[in-house]
Amino acid sequence: MVGIEEILALETLEKDIFRGAVHPTGLPRTFGGQVAGQSLVSAVGTVDESYRVHSLHGYFLRPGNPKIPTVYLVDRIRDGRSFCTRRVNAVQDGKTIFTMSASFHIEDEGIEHQDQMPTVPAPEDLPDALTIPELAKLPYYQEWKNWDVRIVPADDATASPDLAAQQRVWMRYRDTLPDRPLLHICTLAYLSDMTLLGTSKVPHRDVPTQNASLDHAMWFLRPFRADEWLLYDQTSPSAGFGRALTQGRIFDRAGNMVAAVVQEGLTRIEREPADRENKTGTSA
Repeated sequence: MVGIEEILALETLEKDIFRGAVHPTGLPRTFGGQVAGQSLVSAVGTVDESYRVHSLHGYFLRPGNPKIPTVYLVDRIRDGRSFCTRRVNAVQDGKTIFTMSASFHIEDEGIEHQDQMPTVPAPEDLPDALTIPELAKLPYYQEWKNWDVRIVPADDATASPDLAAQQRVWMRYRDTLPDRPLLHICTLAYLSDMTLLGTSKVPHRDVPTQNASLDHAMWFLRPFRADEWLLYDQTSPSAGFGRALTQGRIFDRAGNMVAAVVQEGLTRIEREPADRENKTGTSA
């Protein structure tokens, strides 16, 4: 399996122009977390080290082709004393497949508070997803072999009756990563697309749907390591009209809330083969 450091490594083609390499995959389209992570790496490469990324907002415009490289074009939108902003377009075959804005901040002092981490079983008390046959055979879990993913059973997590859909997942990168905070941030951008849209399917497990990430927003709140256990507390407050809204809070093992994520995804009812053949130009 290709490691996350290799996946996130970009080639510099010219000032503010980068290229991501092609990596072996069993997926029919490029994993969204890979494109988001590489886009963030390209933006980080144009910012002074005194700034730390604190948020990103991206749109998945076209499915990525995993068999060809992706080129990342970075626009330096703003360089201020406290904040700077970058816009990244990920391009394949002359077409933009993903666009993202990322904001960077020189850390200040301010008020502090956070939600409490939910009470859930420890990751050591849960099975590795790759030991669960029905999960291990799925293409995405084959793609994520470098990640230790442990899903908290619904019966072992206290859920609010006001929530429409919820799931909680422990995750960590299996190998030790270098002590480079920006690498961990870009790795978390990759991780943040994992399992999140699946939250919307919790009440509809038997309904076949066509799924794809549409847009993705993320805020980095506190320091963390992606090779240590992180609890991804996920909810889906609404689904309808072929789209589902999902959101997540990410906590470290000590209970610190280190990131927040909001994503909307395509969740339209999967068409029958005959129906698909009668329709043309119906891409997401």
